[in-house]
Amino acid sequence: MKKFVYSILCTATSLCSIENDVFGQSEQLVASLSKKVTLTKEEPIVTEGEKKAAAEEPKEEDKGKFTYSGYFDTYYFANLNSPSSRNNLGASGISRGFDRYSGQFQLGMFLNRMTYAYKNTEVVAEIGFGPNVEYGSYGSDFRYRWGSVIANNTYSALLIKQAYINYKPTDKLTFTMGQFGTHIGYEMIDAPLNFHYSINNTFNAGIPFYHLGLKATYAFSDKVSLMGGVVNGTDNMNDNNRGKSFIGQLTISPAKGLTVYLNTIQGNEANSRATGSDTTSYFGVLDLVATYQATDRLLLAVWAMQGSSSGEFQGGTYFAETKHWTGANFYLSYKFSDLFSLGTRIEYFDNTSGARALLTNGKGTDVNTYTLTGNFYLADGKLTLKPEFRLDSFQKSAVGEDQQFMDSEGKFTKNTQSTLGMAVIYKF
Repeated sequence: MKKFVYSILCTATSLCSIENDVFGQSEQLVASLSKKVTLTKEEPIVTEGEKKAAAEEPKEEDKGKFTYSGYFDTYYFANLNSPSSRNNLGASGISRGFDRYSGQFQLGMFLNRMTYAYKNTEVVAEIGFGPNVEYGSYGSDFRYRWGSVIANNTYSALLIKQAYINYKPTDKLTFTMGQFGTHIGYEMIDAPLNFHYSINNTFNAGIPFYHLGLKATYAFSDKVSLMGGVVNGTDNMNDNNRGKSFIGQLTISPAKGLTVYLNTIQGNEANSRATGSDTTSYFGVLDLVATYQATDRLLLAVWAMQGSSSGEFQGGTYFAETKHWTGANFYLSYKFSDLFSLGTRIEYFDNTSGARALLTNGKGTDVNTYTLTGNFYLADGKLTLKPEFRLDSFQKSAVGEDQQFMDSEGKFTKNTQSTLGMAVIYKF
């Protein structure tokens, strides 16, 4: 009996063991089947002929990039002196740069800027129409200087504001050749690039507008760059002598928001003699510009320059000794919102030596200028309205002599002039 019970127990135990083995194997099988099966992807077989054909297959052509942009500006300013001439030019003829006429609607410039970039090269051309392109290219007009036609029969030269080629052999080095705007000064010819609409006396009477030549710029880092070059001279499409002038600019950004520019031009601006040889003379400008973006809304800037000239300047008066002129400017602008900014400019320009053309009664003079300008930005910034008030106060002439500005009777009895109006500028 004991043997029988033992036999049954052994049989049951064996069956349990077999059952456990079967169930264990089943669970392992289910677990293995539930796992994601990953198949090894076979690498495609590429023959040497297929590799060669792929290498010879023509790639998409780089056609370069063409861009077109520009602007147009127009203005209306009232002159509180009500000069009978209805202009702001004063006795010197250059008391204002571009906003020359008062009490009437006037055009500025319709500028067309075209660029084409291909790999490490670029060509830039700016063609302008309207009074301001002629004012800005006045050195191309030789009718008064030489008694001949504009720029030796090249009438279209007056339409070219800038035209130059850039070549970048490396990421840091850029060569530029052609006609380009001057690097000197804080203000520019283009209305959209200046906060104030009227350009100051320092720009209009103190420095060049443009140059024709070759320059190279090397960026040592994002904080330091250096430019140097040779040009025909100052505001001359055609060189008036055999010599060339040197230009240079050192740009430094020592701190966040702060940029400092040191600029110069040095050369001989005398006309050649009839024999073709050059006379000895000197023309030079040293220039400092510093801009500081103090906050996202507040911008401060200073511009100081000194010019020197001796001998003859482009066929003009001969100076036996070196004469100097200076300009000092302070700028402050504040952005109240995305739609409105307000800025002021305070200027002192000293031409008491009589070296430049800003004269009264043919004599040297100096002038203080105060400008207050608003900028209203409409149409996502494409349209800008610039209401502006400006006061120019010249040194008083001696009793009995003419002053700088004209009154309503056509007499030069005023040493101050105030203008008030607005410019409208559209960028595209």
